[in-house]
Amino acid sequence: MNPNTDEKDTSTPVTSPGVLKAVKYTQPVKKFIAKIVSGSFPLFFAAILAIAWANISRHTYHDVWYTHISISLGKFSISKPLAHWIDEALMALFFFTVGLEIKREVIVGELASFKKALLPVTAAAGGMLIPALIYVAINLNSDSLSGWGIPMATDIAFSLAVLSILGKRIPFGIYVFLSAFAIADDLGAVLVIALFYTKAIAWKYLLLSLLFLFLMAICNLLWIRVTLVYAVLGIGLWFAILGSGIHATVAGVLTAMFIPARGKYDTQTFINKVQRYIHEFNCQGEYECGYTILLNKNHQNAVHHIDMACEEVKTPLQKLEWNLNPWVAYLILPLFALANSGIVFRDLNFGESLSHPVTLGVLLGLIVGKPVGISLFTFLSVKLLKTELYTGITWQHILGASMLGGIGFTMSIFITGLSFENAAYTELSKLGIIFASLVSGGVGFFILRSASK
Repeated sequence: MNPNTDEKDTSTPVTSPGVLKAVKYTQPVKKFIAKIVSGSFPLFFAAILAIAWANISRHTYHDVWYTHISISLGKFSISKPLAHWIDEALMALFFFTVGLEIKREVIVGELASFKKALLPVTAAAGGMLIPALIYVAINLNSDSLSGWGIPMATDIAFSLAVLSILGKRIPFGIYVFLSAFAIADDLGAVLVIALFYTKAIAWKYLLLSLLFLFLMAICNLLWIRVTLVYAVLGIGLWFAILGSGIHATVAGVLTAMFIPARGKYDTQTFINKVQRYIHEFNCQGEYECGYTILLNKNHQNAVHHIDMACEEVKTPLQKLEWNLNPWVAYLILPLFALANSGIVFRDLNFGESLSHPVTLGVLLGLIVGKPVGISLFTFLSVKLLKTELYTGITWQHILGASMLGGIGFTMSIFITGLSFENAAYTELSKLGIIFASLVSGGVGFFILRSASK
């Protein structure tokens, strides 16, 4: 049954279309940006702590994160180092929230129509293609070529955090542009992981994965909005994809695609219901109105029904995104940074390390490839595809935002773990990522600050 067929009140809406439109297009974006920015600080401090820990006591750092943890159920058993559980299990929740963001943007955001999506998707494509080509050119005919996906990524949390320092001195459109192309970039990174960083495919597990996806699709079509159902199916999908040979975090994104994006009521039905219950409040005077909730059963019932309506108008997608965000921002991503950012500097010869093809490919891919790719493809999109820049944005703003796209941190480090079995290459890649992220963030900040004077 379609839930939107509930009885409706025909009274006049309390909110005008103009206000609804403003709230629809401005408030969600601002809340999304605030949410992402707040999560960047624990991630930053965790990365600093990891580097300090690894250089003070490299053996304890290694021993902690490579302690094996096993899960057994009958004949079924999985044993992995703690760092791998974080990378494959906890990070699946991070990718789940990425999937929720992508779905929201595709439904109602900057990727909701071909015309709106064209500019950020084109920018993201350039920001992935040019860095990858630079890395390939430097590492051609080398066993380090597998790292070509590392400089393709953008860390949306750190990028928006740098923008937030500038505050209202830069137009709001640049926040929207950076958020949109970074989310499109995330989608591209997920596809790269699924398609190019998969070894051998175990087809029986892949078919089992398709069964779980089919069951989630059926639940969605039946308007099932019970989160536990999707959680159970999502966990089953995670185990199936893990067994298939595809990286298990892909299960997070796929599960997110089937989370319902509609509440029990649409917005107009919600407004009408709330109006009806508000009309049940009738009190006079400060004393009577102040204590009426304690005295009047009708008022208590009205408040209860309004509260229920507020819950039922929310979509499962919204609830999950907001409920999971604190766990992802303040626990999962900091744990990931703590487990993966520990570079032992005393083992590195900086002259040789910075000139090594792996480090150089990552450095130039992020510092040069990202701004060139994003800016160039944005320019081509405007000139050839007749797209329009967001309100108030100049080409200097585009260059600054493109530079911030070179902050690869989280996703770049994640792809590093998939790219190399050689520990030395992993360390060199992380060195390039950290150095490039600092340079990109600093240069991008000064370009945008100059554009705002």
